[in-house]
Amino acid sequence: MACLVFDIETAALPMEEFDEAQREFLFRDAERLPDEDARAQRREEIQQQMSLWPLTARVVCIAMLNADTLRGQVLFLADDYEEDAEAGPVEFVPCMDEVELLTAFWDVARHYEEVVTFNGRSFDVPFLYLRSAMLNVPISRKDWLGYRFATTPHCDLAEQLTFYGVSGREGAARRFNLDFYCKAFGIESPKAQGVTGRDVGALLAAGRYRELAEYCLRDVRATAALYRLWRERLAGIK
Repeated sequence: MACLVFDIETAALPMEEFDEAQREFLFRDAERLPDEDARAQRREEIQQQMSLWPLTARVVCIAMLNADTLRGQVLFLADDYEEDAEAGPVEFVPCMDEVELLTAFWDVARHYEEVVTFNGRSFDVPFLYLRSAMLNVPISRKDWLGYRFATTPHCDLAEQLTFYGVSGREGAARRFNLDFYCKAFGIESPKAQGVTGRDVGALLAAGRYRELAEYCLRDVRATAALYRLWRERLAGIK
């Protein structure tokens, strides 16, 4: 069965897109603090967290690979980008806006019976669903948040490598991040080149679109490699 591995990158929307009531709601916790330094610190924390919420952020990049062939696409937002003439197993596709990006993603997704993510059940999939609904982009696959204790049609490796959280936050199967799992299993870490998720907003603001796209692709390549190891060594454990 055709299996798609994907990952998304998100960035907070500009503050001017929110009205006064929305801004008051977002920073309410900060304004309750008595100390000005503490308020400023909390406001900064909230602004960083805004990139994680689909009501305050947008999808800026989606990388996709076929789990078996490792061919795929990277869709990314770019205001001004000239495509390279290079050919390869992965196509880099600039998009003018988020609607174009999401539309292209769902067009690819409908051709795959299964998907693989790392933490996609908690983050990537609900983020994509809500952003698509907000922008009135048709969703071609609405079954990726189905029965949690199944690996089809959605195999979330963060769930599988913790055995669905069997030992809680501090037990033998506690959750680690993708970087940690990759290093433990001998896979090149997607963070090896010094870029992390915290850099996405800065890369976007600086117009370094290709760097952002390549970072997202490294995440997906690492996820695909981890999936192959899980499938060979751990799949079927109940």
